[in-house]
Amino acid sequence: MLLTGSILLYMLVFVAGACFFYLLNGIIYLVPRKLGFKEGYRAFRKAGFRPRYLISIVLGGAAAVVSQIYFGSPAASVTVILFLGLLLVVGFVDWDTMEIPDSFVAAAFASGLLSVFTMPDTSILSRIIGIFAVSVPLLLLTLAVPGAFGGGDIKLMAGCGLFLGAKLCLLSLAFAVLTGGLYGIWLLLTRKKGGKEHFAFGPFLCVGMAAALFVGDWVLNWYMGLLY
Repeated sequence: MLLTGSILLYMLVFVAGACFFYLLNGIIYLVPRKLGFKEGYRAFRKAGFRPRYLISIVLGGAAAVVSQIYFGSPAASVTVILFLGLLLVVGFVDWDTMEIPDSFVAAAFASGLLSVFTMPDTSILSRIIGIFAVSVPLLLLTLAVPGAFGGGDIKLMAGCGLFLGAKLCLLSLAFAVLTGGLYGIWLLLTRKKGGKEHFAFGPFLCVGMAAALFVGDWVLNWYMGLLY
């Protein structure tokens, strides 16, 4: 009975996460088109089902289940799902428009503030350092090399640094550079972009942050084990 109850619980969690991430596609649809909430969702429903929506549904369900298993606390799990949902929206909108609206940055800071109460294992000091750990280096690099990063990327990492803390924020940048670099190499090899052309880096930051959230501690412990 206990096993059956657990399976049922995780099925419900999967469905809830899948539904939430599916609804987020409405925001992804309306923001680039600058539509109002009601008008945007009406247009979203009329637009029909896209393969991207299926990806979102699967990711949402899987993320909800993994978050429940990994973080345990319902409050922490819900906070993580909200954060991952934000990353999904930011990633797709930036991919489509190469812009990250300030409203998404505000949502990142809000999720960070919420996590202070629901995920107390990350210290306040680490969170404060996390605000600047990646955003400031990106800002300095952009000042030195204009166009290196967008302002949205910089502000996003400040907001998400409050959520992740310093170590995971830095690790997420490493993941983003790795995946973004591989994608850039693929574009060059397939001649889909020239060497001086840009592509959206926000999606790779989002992937990096999601990865750091779940495997970051393991990667850091493994790396420190190599050093010592």
